[in-house]
Amino acid sequence: MLFTISGKHIDITEAIKSYAQEKTSRLPRYYNSVNQIEVVVDGSKGGKTSVEIIARGEHSVVFVGTESGEDAYRCIDVAVHKLEKQLRRKKTKERNNKHTAGADKTKAGRDGGDRRSK
Repeated sequence: MLFTISGKHIDITEAIKSYAQEKTSRLPRYYNSVNQIEVVVDGSKGGKTSVEIIARGEHSVVFVGTESGEDAYRCIDVAVHKLEKQLRRKKTKERNNKHTAGADKTKAGRDGGDRRSK
């Protein structure tokens, strides 16, 4: 998995880099095809920090989680939580659509099959 972190108007410390990498390393657990994660930390003049996490998967699937606030660590946590929610939803949709044809066959087999009138 490819991990990149960049900062706009802010210096990225080794602590922030390792924290972001640790938190985002769990994302492929929720959706297997995630192969690239990019973290962008943006600091403004007012002391407000904005974090954007972009997770790219196979077949050009892109997930984005953004958060802004005073603390960069908290912003990373909230953005990762938003991404986890998106990834879980995507995986659930794929799983539900995967086996729809098989469910119809078993339902029809149980309901009515061979009924004889008396």
